[in-house]
Amino acid sequence: MATQDWSKKTSDVPEGVRRQWRADRALRPAMRSPGRPEPSRTVQREFWRVIATGITTAEAALQVGVSVPVGARWFRHAGGMPPICLSEPTGRYLTFEEREEIAILRAQGAGVREIARAVRRDSSTISRELRRNAATRGGKQDYRATVAQWKAQQAAKRPKTAKLVNNPQLRQYVQDRLAGQVRGPGGTAVSGPGTPVWKGLNKPHRADRRWSLAWSPEQISARLKIDFPEDESMRISHEAIYQALFIEGRGALKRELVACLRTGRALRTPRARSQNTAQGHVGADVVLSERPAEAADRAVPGHWEGDLIIGTGRSAIGTLVERSSRSTILVHLPRQKGWGEKPPTKNGPSLGGYGAVAMNKALAASMATLPEQLRKTLTWDRGKELSGHAQFALDTGTKVYFADPHSPWQRPTNENTNGLLRQYFPKGTDLSRWSAQELEAVAHALNNRPRKVLGWRTPSEVFAEQLSSLHQAGVATTG
Repeated sequence: MATQDWSKKTSDVPEGVRRQWRADRALRPAMRSPGRPEPSRTVQREFWRVIATGITTAEAALQVGVSVPVGARWFRHAGGMPPICLSEPTGRYLTFEEREEIAILRAQGAGVREIARAVRRDSSTISRELRRNAATRGGKQDYRATVAQWKAQQAAKRPKTAKLVNNPQLRQYVQDRLAGQVRGPGGTAVSGPGTPVWKGLNKPHRADRRWSLAWSPEQISARLKIDFPEDESMRISHEAIYQALFIEGRGALKRELVACLRTGRALRTPRARSQNTAQGHVGADVVLSERPAEAADRAVPGHWEGDLIIGTGRSAIGTLVERSSRSTILVHLPRQKGWGEKPPTKNGPSLGGYGAVAMNKALAASMATLPEQLRKTLTWDRGKELSGHAQFALDTGTKVYFADPHSPWQRPTNENTNGLLRQYFPKGTDLSRWSAQELEAVAHALNNRPRKVLGWRTPSEVFAEQLSSLHQAGVATTG
């Protein structure tokens, strides 16, 4: 009931009584009808604890005693992230079980002090509970446990405005690094592919995605301390950025910006791994165990890892990553003349762009742009595209070694980079449509993202230091 209505009806009521009414929230605005009140926070906490064990949303909902649609709605609205603290409240607050016992005793006609003794609470606590959280829609105060729990949860909410809402400069910085436009080394914008309308589903497995700078929330959070060392207002945790993207109602960032995350998922879900296919063309002298020890500790630059990312129609892009600086080179592999004009010939030349001859030529051209001291070894998987590795080693001076079958962890830097590149080159798309200049732009964007493993420096910065140190060493030797 509005305050002015209460003033007319209670003008002759002593001030002490009116103060009590105000304390009991009697003058608050009318609360919306909850319909059937939602399950208690205890049930919701248990739901998110069960979700954390890895079972499905439907199984978690049935396990805590709510319907599957309710559990699915909780998970979807929260973006797969627990929206409430999972630690139980202290004994200071009444639990739902205590409210059920209060409701039973009240229905039996027990007085306030008798109820207080039964639930082992102070009588003033019970008195306030019966006044504040009683159901009043019937015109009188009827105490029901579910309604009382809902009212208590509504009153306990302390809405806090998100940091990105209150700080426009911080919000703009986050959006620019997350969804900013990809540009080439000269500053020219590269639009990338046209993309379908975002529908709020998980990442499109067989569709193009919008190209963006796509810094991860952790990269954005850490880089703020470097770019704004004196401005404490320009600070935000990576978890706060994820919550602004995933959880409904935060309002700071548009939900469709989740498509700029590397996974592109609208919910937090695990990602499946793929396995490499073993091949049998590798000799004993080029297995990983024969690789120099200096390549393993990353202390010496010039050791590379490589692989292909495959698209439809036997299209592919070669990827090279330097183990020390994490600098990336993308190898353009255009289809050969005659592709699609006639059926493929058994044991004939590969026209898809990544046959042994074409691969050697493209890799050699990419590696030739590097100083000799920065092209010592190359670690590849067991793919047949590098079956001409002996000729490649003669042409470039780069010794090739092959990882063990089904062992992607032996090329961790390259596997991680390929995962990042799938944001620009999704599976199930034709990769032959991109020119060498467009691949260079994507590599430029990737090389200018700060990396946690590099102390939040970028691969370009570290690679430039390596080139500078080589130049200084060469000058000293010449002198």
